[in-house]
Amino acid sequence: MSESLTEQIKKSARELGFELVGIAPAISPVSLPHFESWVEAGYAGDMKYIPGRREAYQHPRHILPVVRSVIMTAMCYDPQRNVKQNESRIGQIARYARGEKDYHDVMKVSLKTLAQQIHEEVPDSKTRAVVDTTPLLERDFAQQAGLGWFGKNTMLLNKSIGSYFFLGALLTDVELTPDEPHNTSHCGTCTICLDACPTDAFVQPYILNATRCISYYTIEMRDQSIPEEIRPGLKDWMFGCDICQEVCPWNRKAPPTREEKFESQTDLPDAIEFLTMSPETFKAKFRGTPLERTGRNALARNAAIVIGNSGSRATVQLLIEALQDESPLVREAVVWALGKLGNAKIKADLQSQLSDEKEELVVNQLKTSISQLDRNSYEIDSEAV
Repeated sequence: MSESLTEQIKKSARELGFELVGIAPAISPVSLPHFESWVEAGYAGDMKYIPGRREAYQHPRHILPVVRSVIMTAMCYDPQRNVKQNESRIGQIARYARGEKDYHDVMKVSLKTLAQQIHEEVPDSKTRAVVDTTPLLERDFAQQAGLGWFGKNTMLLNKSIGSYFFLGALLTDVELTPDEPHNTSHCGTCTICLDACPTDAFVQPYILNATRCISYYTIEMRDQSIPEEIRPGLKDWMFGCDICQEVCPWNRKAPPTREEKFESQTDLPDAIEFLTMSPETFKAKFRGTPLERTGRNALARNAAIVIGNSGSRATVQLLIEALQDESPLVREAVVWALGKLGNAKIKADLQSQLSDEKEELVVNQLKTSISQLDRNSYEIDSEAV
């Protein structure tokens, strides 16, 4: 196809709100060997859908059999540093999830509009819009399309907009003129993103061990207890984590989002609200947002851990009330938080809970927290002497 059609598609993409657009050839991902090694090392953790679709990742034709070109796009989300309304607020949500709508839905609408415009120019063309949920190594194709380079934190970086952006792809059977790959890294000797990670999730530059990543535990691990060794590292992150992006020098001048559905909401719940929110309220409030997928119980579990990390003893009574939560996952995290924040005075509450509790997960944590309170009481008494 002509050069003019390629440029026309890029112009249309920008008019639809995409900050970046580029064309990659429909080839096997350049980083496929790296991806295969990452999976073999077990760094995907319990995300079974990744190794389960390994063959599909090998070529975009497994997504669109007749594919010839991959149109890669990027759309910025809100880089606003903080949505805390006051200093007493406990808990943070990753920037990408602070908008009112799920990025998958928003970007797919724009990509499908772009696809329709291609159909108008090439009536028999075939396309498929892809946003995150399909086995396509999007960052690889984005690099091949010239959108940016891989940072040491594994994020795609762009000189103009940093890394606070979503990627979307439009696969097509139309032969378009590919862009030059962005093969040059601009990270130099900087390792600030690696050094800042509180859970040491980076094995080395460019390799993330998901089983030590805050985002993995607070978003992907929805039906299990978060390992105790990881919990302090969550700090105040209830959903996702932005630390390795916050410290990146390339994000200092990240532009604001142009998509109003991605603008940070100012009334997002804090940890206390998430912990006390009913499943019905959660479903109604977060339907159609990134938080919906993780679900109320996992968010309440995360909230309890964050409260435990906060050091706020003003939350102890609320935690005691949350011992009656219907979810064992939540109760276990609440008991852990009480072990961190409580004192000998609430030992009776935990012992009472122990006599009634049937779930082994919670029973084990109750015993641990009661022992911890005993140790804390002994240490205080020893200091007094």
